[in-house]
Amino acid sequence: MNYDNLMDKIKRIHFIGIGGSGMCPLAEILKSEGFELSGSDMNEGETLDRIKEDGIKVYMGHKAENIEGAELVVYSAAIKETNPERAAAAEKNIPCIERSVMLGIVTRRYKRSIAVSGTHGKTTTTGMLSQILIGSGFDPSAIIGGKLPFIGGNSYVGSSDIIVCEACEYVDTFLQLNPFISIILNIDADHLDYFKNLENIKKSFNRFSKQTTGLLVINGDDENTLDAVKDVNIEKITYGFSEDCDYRAVNISADKGVHEQFDLYFKGEKLTEIKLIVPGKHNIYNALAAAATAHYLGATPKEISENLHKFGGVHRRFEILGTPGGITVADDFAHHPTELKATLNAAMNMGFNKVWAVFQPHTFSRTAMLLDDFAEALKIPDTAVISEILPVRETNTYNIYSRDLGAKVPGSICLDTFEEITDYVCENAKEGDLILTMGGGNVYLCANMIYRQLKYKNDII
Repeated sequence: MNYDNLMDKIKRIHFIGIGGSGMCPLAEILKSEGFELSGSDMNEGETLDRIKEDGIKVYMGHKAENIEGAELVVYSAAIKETNPERAAAAEKNIPCIERSVMLGIVTRRYKRSIAVSGTHGKTTTTGMLSQILIGSGFDPSAIIGGKLPFIGGNSYVGSSDIIVCEACEYVDTFLQLNPFISIILNIDADHLDYFKNLENIKKSFNRFSKQTTGLLVINGDDENTLDAVKDVNIEKITYGFSEDCDYRAVNISADKGVHEQFDLYFKGEKLTEIKLIVPGKHNIYNALAAAATAHYLGATPKEISENLHKFGGVHRRFEILGTPGGITVADDFAHHPTELKATLNAAMNMGFNKVWAVFQPHTFSRTAMLLDDFAEALKIPDTAVISEILPVRETNTYNIYSRDLGAKVPGSICLDTFEEITDYVCENAKEGDLILTMGGGNVYLCANMIYRQLKYKNDII
């Protein structure tokens, strides 16, 4: 079925799991286009409150009768075929599509769709680009993988023909997209439970690139990316540090009160100076990708510089919760060795007395396949504290445990529960230290527990 054509014939759409961070933005955009929407979810939450405030009917719990009147049903990846609403849709022959398919449909309704892809940095770069474009008056729509403080959420409904979204490679979901502009930040070995090897990942990015209709914005310093797109015959813009890149970061330095600053050059000429308040070399690359894309769309160097300087990060990307008792508590989504190394190297250069990395391994397959790489990354901080592995969608057929990782990291501590970890780091961390929780799962809960315990201890002293 051609779902793009179907959208011109229907009026009412039902979302199963509408409160999900990936579902809510799509619902908001479709509501703004005049579609009648309803949705269901199991849990209350901030995104669900936002949906209700937008006038969308929300049912708590999944029941067959919730889809009554729907002409199309959209479900999140977590919703199984046995879900009563999916089953009812199948019984009534109501078209039923997964969220990534709807993302493709929605983005194709915009003349200038921009998809941000890559193994690392998608959410930060999407946030940076969205902030530049919104702050410069382009009025794009945006779908972001984390909460962007600048817009107070993870989505923005604009009135222009531009939409910015993330393009995730896992299980090839980004192949549902046909962007006008595709950004490829980097290509690394990840999701090996699905891709098996790096060559297969590069093949998927090659297919994704060939589905792009207008422009590729690519990291000119990343060999895997260059290899993946070498036979793609559309316009390309490169960014990076090397002299043959179109957009370059030159004269990189650190300034008091600013984590990174550099001169932005385009084809050998200086455009502007960029001062970032988010740390790390990886964020210079993210900023270059956002700046290059925004400049191509017509943003001025002044607008790019001013909006990047205001960018304070997105939720769970070196997000500082507070500094109770002089101990800084922060949380980061890093869950791949490359991300851990980038974030921890940045942290070690920020002047803290001691850096504590509290790491929650994410999936058995990733931990087993990249065990030595994880160990090398966790040798960077002063002390690594490792929790149990979060299974997510897997069973432990790999016979891998946190203690296997800990055995490769001298001085590390392996503790099973967040309660044990909280007690340990709160007892041992001192004024001037950084406690950084890291992982793609729910380790942010541990960050909150640590922050509350330290704050309580400080308040009663």
